[in-house]
Amino acid sequence: MVEGLAKATKYAATGGGLIPFEDIYFELFEKTNTTSECPLKGTASYWRVHAVGSSANDVLWAYETPDTGARAIAGHGAFDPEKVRIEVEPSEDKRHTPHIIEQE
Repeated sequence: MVEGLAKATKYAATGGGLIPFEDIYFELFEKTNTTSECPLKGTASYWRVHAVGSSANDVLWAYETPDTGARAIAGHGAFDPEKVRIEVEPSEDKRHTPHIIEQE
């Protein structure tokens, strides 16, 4: 798992889900030199993921300082659907919640 989806936000302009930066585990990512330009949003930055013993380039992108008309997407990122699979777990997942068993 590389991000929490507590507050994933949909924007019609992007055609996908944008995830608030605070829900992305950036300690698993490294910013790359890749950029792309959009006439409506500005310059996008990209990140490589390092997880489970391997890595993949440019799986996360974001407009860190979007142009004026796209300021609502600042502080959000999106994953390349051709490079990652998004799975949503229930917010309370009993299988992964630590349990303390008291000894008598």
